[in-house]
Amino acid sequence: MEAIVLCGGLGTRLRSVLKDRPKPMAPVGDKPFLTFIFKYLKAQGVKRVVLAVSYQYSKIQNYFKDEFLGLEIAYSIEKEPLGTGGALQLALTLTQQKEIFVLNGDTIFDIPLKQLKLENSKLCMALKKMSNFERYGCVELDENGFIKLFKEKKPTKEGLINGGIYLVSEDIFSGFYLKDKFSFEDFLQKNFKKLIARAEIFEDYFIDIGVPSDYELFCSLEKTKDNALSFF
Repeated sequence: MEAIVLCGGLGTRLRSVLKDRPKPMAPVGDKPFLTFIFKYLKAQGVKRVVLAVSYQYSKIQNYFKDEFLGLEIAYSIEKEPLGTGGALQLALTLTQQKEIFVLNGDTIFDIPLKQLKLENSKLCMALKKMSNFERYGCVELDENGFIKLFKEKKPTKEGLINGGIYLVSEDIFSGFYLKDKFSFEDFLQKNFKKLIARAEIFEDYFIDIGVPSDYELFCSLEKTKDNALSFF
């Protein structure tokens, strides 16, 4: 099992916390947030990780080096920020498997990765059931679990959000004429039918540290070990 972790975000909304660090290196106790993602991947059986890095990437590389917790690490280094799509496209050139998990470097969604299956699709997405939110857009599925619609962000009482974990085929971008820099989320919303994209729904622990309030929540939960994470 192999995974790509997207670690190139600038973390603008967390700048008061991060100062001169990339967002995956946000401190949680005495460890960077990315440590928890590695623990999760190891518990899931992943053996090799490609970190897609850009901003202040040397701080990630110097900390985790080429091996961490027994996981082999490779670095896909962007000379300039390429967006999530460009970062993924570049990172896929370093992968070794035909199917690769993709995760965000600022999110933990504690799902069983092996439940994501491509079948005849190029992509399978993990969705999270959520109530009373406005920070995320929603995803709608048909009766067979294939994606049929993406909805814009708005106040929502209940819906399915993109949990930021995907299983993708190594050739997901084959046949598309793409620039070096683009958004993976935009690509997916425009091309989900061509990809025959499908999804699985989970209710497992989810947190996105992209805003200070959720970052502080994760720090407080980790401090008390009251976070229900399966890999602890």
